[in-house]
Amino acid sequence: MPALVLLILSTCLTATTVTTGQRSSPFDRPFDTSLNHRTNNVIRIGALFAEDEKDGPSELAFKYAVYRINKDRTLLANITLIYDIQYVPREDSFHAAKKACHQVSGGVNAIFGPQDPLLGGHIQSLCDALDIPHIEARIDLESDAKEFSINLYPSPTLIGDALRDLITYLNWTKIAVIYEDDLSLIKLQQLVRPPLSKSVTFIFRKSNPSTFREILKDVRTRGIYSIIIDTRPESLPSLLSAILQIQMNNYKYHYHFITFDIETFNLDNFKYNFVNMTAYRMVDVDNPQVKTILRDMEKFQPMGQHILNKTNVINIEPALMYDSVFALARGLQALERGATLRPVNVSCDAETPWIDGSSLFNYVNSAEFRGLTGKIQFKEGRRSTMKLDLLKLRKDKLEKVGEWTTTNQLNITAPEAFHEFGTTNITLRVTTIESVPYVMRKFSSSAAVSSRNSSILSSTSSAKSAINIGGLNNENDEFEGFCIDLLQAIADMLGFNYELYLVPDGKFGAENQTTKEWNGLVREIIDKNADLAVASMTINFARETVIHFTKPYMNLGIGILFKLPSTMPTRLFSFMSPLDVDIWLYVMAAYIVVSITMFIVARFSPYEWRNPHPCVMDSDIMENQFSMANSFWFTIVTLMHQGCDLNPKATSTRIIGAIWWFFTLILISSYTANLAAFLTVERMITPIESVEDLASQSKITYGTLESGSTMTFFRDSQIETYSRMWRFMENRQGVFVKSYEEGVQRVVDGNYAFLMESTMLDFMVQRNCNLTQIGGLLDSKGYGIATPIGSPWRDKISLAILHLQEKGVIRMLYDRWWKRPGITCSRDDKSKEGKANALGVDNIGGVFVVLLGGLAVAIVTAIIEFCVNSRKNAQNQRQSLCSEMAEELRFAVKCRAPRQRPALRRQCSKCIQPVGPNNTYVPSSAAAMEMLPQENGILAMIESRKTSSPLQFDCGGGGGGGECHHHQPSQQHNSQHRHQSHHQQPSHHQQSNYQPSHLQPLHHQSSCHYRHHSPHS
Repeated sequence: MPALVLLILSTCLTATTVTTGQRSSPFDRPFDTSLNHRTNNVIRIGALFAEDEKDGPSELAFKYAVYRINKDRTLLANITLIYDIQYVPREDSFHAAKKACHQVSGGVNAIFGPQDPLLGGHIQSLCDALDIPHIEARIDLESDAKEFSINLYPSPTLIGDALRDLITYLNWTKIAVIYEDDLSLIKLQQLVRPPLSKSVTFIFRKSNPSTFREILKDVRTRGIYSIIIDTRPESLPSLLSAILQIQMNNYKYHYHFITFDIETFNLDNFKYNFVNMTAYRMVDVDNPQVKTILRDMEKFQPMGQHILNKTNVINIEPALMYDSVFALARGLQALERGATLRPVNVSCDAETPWIDGSSLFNYVNSAEFRGLTGKIQFKEGRRSTMKLDLLKLRKDKLEKVGEWTTTNQLNITAPEAFHEFGTTNITLRVTTIESVPYVMRKFSSSAAVSSRNSSILSSTSSAKSAINIGGLNNENDEFEGFCIDLLQAIADMLGFNYELYLVPDGKFGAENQTTKEWNGLVREIIDKNADLAVASMTINFARETVIHFTKPYMNLGIGILFKLPSTMPTRLFSFMSPLDVDIWLYVMAAYIVVSITMFIVARFSPYEWRNPHPCVMDSDIMENQFSMANSFWFTIVTLMHQGCDLNPKATSTRIIGAIWWFFTLILISSYTANLAAFLTVERMITPIESVEDLASQSKITYGTLESGSTMTFFRDSQIETYSRMWRFMENRQGVFVKSYEEGVQRVVDGNYAFLMESTMLDFMVQRNCNLTQIGGLLDSKGYGIATPIGSPWRDKISLAILHLQEKGVIRMLYDRWWKRPGITCSRDDKSKEGKANALGVDNIGGVFVVLLGGLAVAIVTAIIEFCVNSRKNAQNQRQSLCSEMAEELRFAVKCRAPRQRPALRRQCSKCIQPVGPNNTYVPSSAAAMEMLPQENGILAMIESRKTSSPLQFDCGGGGGGGECHHHQPSQQHNSQHRHQSHHQQPSHHQQSNYQPSHLQPLHHQSSCHYRHHSPHS
C-alpha cells in the first residue's frame, strides 16, 4: 500500500502526463517506487514532441533516460527529475509556443525539443527571452550561436567536413547529389564552400519517390558513378528499389547516404552485387558501454512500444534525446555542488527572465561525458567533439571500415574494403587510341598507314595476324597490336571480359593551362566513362594527380627522330683526318725541338767527337757527325721508320734517340689504327648531334605530339635547354602534330626533327632506313594502364604486369611487334650511328709528355758529361772550370761551327823558352796567331802542326828517357812549306773556330814533348 500511494502522489506531481488508454509503463513514473525512502529536490523538465512522434522511439528514449537518472543515485543524489510531455502538430509554431508557455508556467527548469527544425527555432526564441535552457537534438538552420540553446545534433560544418574528407579519399571528381527536402542543402552547403578542388564537379538534383527512377537514369546518362543521397527515412526504401530496377547496382557505382541510420534499412539485395554503399553513424554499437545501455533498453521496453528497431539498432533521434537528458543531468550535478536552484517563477505574459537560467545553462554547457553518440562536449551551446564511424556494405553485412573525428579527421582502417569486386561476369569498358604498333585496326590499318606514309609502314600489313580478343563486344576483334595482346593476357589472368572503344578526340590527354580541364584518355578516366585506358600512355606527375596508373609495363624516354644525313664527300687530304689539327702542329713542333736538341747535346757531349780515320792513330782532327742538317735528317728518318747511317754514340744522344723512337712508335701506331677506322667507317654530315645542338639553332624546326606527355614534359620543364625549346615550339606554327605518322612523314620530308618516345622511335627507325635517332634519351619514364582513382583493378593489374614481366611474356610481345623478320630495315654496319673521331690531345697527349721528359733527361746527361770533361781539361791547362765551360758552350751553340776540331793536347806549360841555338823553339800564342790567324785563337803551334809546320821534332835516344830536339829547316824550305800549307788548307784556317787548346802538359826535366791526343784515348 505505501508503494501504491507514493506512486499515485508522484503521478499527481507530474505536470501533464499524457494518457492514451494503454497500460502504464515504468517510464510514466517520475521515479521508481523503491526510492520512496529518500527526500529529493524535484526538478521539473518539459518535452515537446510532434504528434506523429507520440509514443515513438524518441519519447520512449526521453522517458527511459529520466527513469535511469532517477534510479541511478550516484549521478543526482538529491534531485529527482519530473517531466512534462506535450504534443504539438508539425508546422504549427503558434500551438507549439502555447504549449511551451504552458510548461513554463508550470515551473519547468528546461525544455527539450521539438526535433522538427522549424518548430525548434520558435521554441528556442521563446527560451532565449525567458532565460530558460533549451536542450535540443535537431539540425540548426542558422550558423550563429544561440544564447540559451544546447544542441547535440552535429553542426552542418562538421557533417560537411566529414563528407569532404571521404570525397578526397575516394578522389571523386564528378558527383551527383540527390536530395528530397530543401533543408538538405543546408547540411550539404559545406561541400561547395572554398577551398574546393577545381577538378570536382557537383550536380544537385531534387527528387521524391515518384521521380527517383528518372533522376537516376539522368545520372547514369551523364556518366556519373559517385552519388550522395539525402532523403527522408521513409523514402529511402523507394530509392533503393529504383536503383535495383534500373540496374545501377554494380561495383562501378558508389552511393553515400547522409543518414546516420543506414543500419536500420534492409540492404540484402545489394550485398552480393559488390555495389559500394557507405554512410556514417554516430552510435558505436561495438562500444561496451553502449552495448550495456542498449541491452537495458530492451529489458524495459513496454508492451507494444520499442526504443530499438527490429534490428535492435537505435536510431539517431532517440540516441540524441537520451544523451540530451544526461547532458542536463551532468549540468545539474555540477550545479548541485556549489549552488541551489531557485524555483522558476516566470511566464510568457510577464516576459520576466529566470534569474538562475544562465547559471544552469553555463553548467550544462561545460558538461563533458560519454553517451550513446560518443564523447559529448559543448562550445557555446554547440557540440564541439564528435566521432563518426564509417560503414561500408560488404559481402555479409555493413562493417566499420574507418572513423572520422574532429581531431584526426578521416582514418580508414580497412582500405581493402574499397577494392572488393566480383570476378564473375565482369565486363570492363576500356578506352584506347590508335597508335602503331600498340593499337591498330585489322582490316584498315595497313591501308591507312600506307596512305599516310607508305615508305614507313609499307610492310605492316604483312606483319598482322588475327587475334581473337575476348569480350562481349564484337568490335574488339577489329583491333590488334601490342597493347591488345597485353590486355588479353591480363584479362585471362584476372578473369574479366572487356569492350574496347576509341577515345572521341583522339588524344592521350593533357591539361589546358587556362581552363584547367583535361582531354583525351585522361578525361575519359576522370569522368569514369571507362574502367581502363590501355594505350602507349606515359606515366607523369600531372596525370597521376587526377587518375591512377598501374606498374609500368614498358620503360622508355624521349628521343629525337631525324632524317639520316647524307654521306660525307671524299676529300683530297683525308689521310690527315685520323689526327687532329693540334696534334699535327704538336708533331711538327716536336720534330723541330728534338732535332735542335740533338744538335746541341751532340756538341755538348765530348763523347760524340770521334776520330774520322780510325786507322790513323795519330790523327790530329776530331769530327762530330751531328751537324744541324744531319740532326734534322736523323729525326725525320726515324719518324718515318726508315734506316739511317747516323747512330748516336754518347749516352745523352742515345737517350734522345730512344725517347724519339718511342714517341714515333706510339704516334705511328695510333695514326695507323685510326686511319683504318676512317677508311672503314662511313662519315656522315650531321647538322645536329645532340639536343643542345638542336636547341641552339633555328634552321631546323622541331615539335612533338599535340596534347601528349612529351609536350607536357617540355612545357613544365625547369631546365634551361628544354625551356628554350618549348618557347621555340610555342611561338612556331605547325610544329605540333596530331599523330605519330604525321610527325614521321614530316621528318622524311626533311628539315624537321620529331621529339617522340623512344619505343615508337625505335619502331619507326627499324622500318625506315632513312631515319635515325639523334643523341641519347632526354628523360626516363614508363607506360602504364590508367584507372580511375580508387579503382579496385589497379593493384590486381599491377600484379599481373609484374608476373608477365617475370615470365618474359611482355618481352616476347615486344619482339613480336617490333622485330618481326622480313619487315625490319637491313642496315650495313657502316651506316649505323658509329663513326671514327680524330685523335686529339686528350687521346695521345701523354706521349708528348714522355718525349719532353726524355729530352730533359738527355740534356741533364749531356751537361754531366760536359762538366766532367771540361773539369778534366781545365785542370790540365791550369784554367778555371767556368772559363773552360764558357768556351765550350760558345763553340757548341754556334750554328755554323765546323764538324771537326784539332785533337792535339799540350803536355806542359813551361816549354815556351827564348829562341837560341841551344834551345828548343816553341812558338808562343802570339806568334802562332801571327802565323796562322784563327777566329777562335787556336794556338799557332797546333795550327802549324796541322799545316805541316816547319818545326821538326826529333826524339833522340830510345825509350821514355830520350830527349826531343828541334831544328829549323832552311828558310826556303820553310817558306815553301808555309806557302804550300797556305794553299792546301785554306778552308781549315778560315773556318776553324775552336778556341780552347786541349794541350796536356807533361814535365820531364827541361824538355817538352808533343803528341797526338784524343779525349777518349
